[in-house]
Amino acid sequence: MNQLINKKSQTGFTLVEMSVVLVVIGLILGAVSIGKDVQRNAEYTKLKQKFIDQWATAYNEHYARAGVVLGDSQTAPRFMVNGTAYASVTTAISGLDMSGITSPGLICQAAKEPRMAGTAGVTNGLILHTLMDRLGIRMPPGRAEGSEDRYLYLDSNGNPQEVQVCFQWNKPTTPSGSGNVMVIGGLTPELARELDQMIDGKPDAREGVFRQEGIAEATPGAPGVEWGANNTEIYGGTVSTAGVGTTVGPNLDENQVITVVAHYKMNQ
Repeated sequence: MNQLINKKSQTGFTLVEMSVVLVVIGLILGAVSIGKDVQRNAEYTKLKQKFIDQWATAYNEHYARAGVVLGDSQTAPRFMVNGTAYASVTTAISGLDMSGITSPGLICQAAKEPRMAGTAGVTNGLILHTLMDRLGIRMPPGRAEGSEDRYLYLDSNGNPQEVQVCFQWNKPTTPSGSGNVMVIGGLTPELARELDQMIDGKPDAREGVFRQEGIAEATPGAPGVEWGANNTEIYGGTVSTAGVGTTVGPNLDENQVITVVAHYKMNQ
């Protein structure tokens, strides 16, 4: 009798039981992995709705209250962001050809994000926060009080990245399109493509109102191009303006992902 009890107590798991356990473990690991992607996608949607969209609304609200865009002169409007810089210049922009003039520069809260191609952050004494605040316009909460132009998020490696918003006027012949734009820096390629998909309906770096900075319009009817980087590339690497985002880079889990700059065309 004791021998029978000992035999039963020494019996291990069957192959079927082991298979079931392994399947359950695989499902749990897969759910965790998928859950991270779902969480990141939800964060990107929140970033668009709570930050990018609200800055576009604040920009339009400034136009509604002041009658001019950010930094433009109310007495001699130029319909340019930072147009005050040209308030006394009549000969340069009084004709039909504006392609030869210099853009008046970015309006930011502080120093511009390093990859932004425009001239230095605060120009002509104009500060983004001050321009909004003096008209009583509520800005997105952003990162913190005084840093409403910035939004902190995690990239696909789990490292912190920071989006920054500035505004500028692009002269005709600007590769990413002319007119007043929101300049958005600090976007990982993955985030840039997702925002492009949500705003324009497809992730095309040189078509639509949401484009990559520095990528020129193509021949009419020609296909678009990919954003000029991808998440395998390391922060600080070279971003292509030829629209080739297929390079396999040396990005490791401990590295920050490379970032790109986008231009978002404003309505005014």
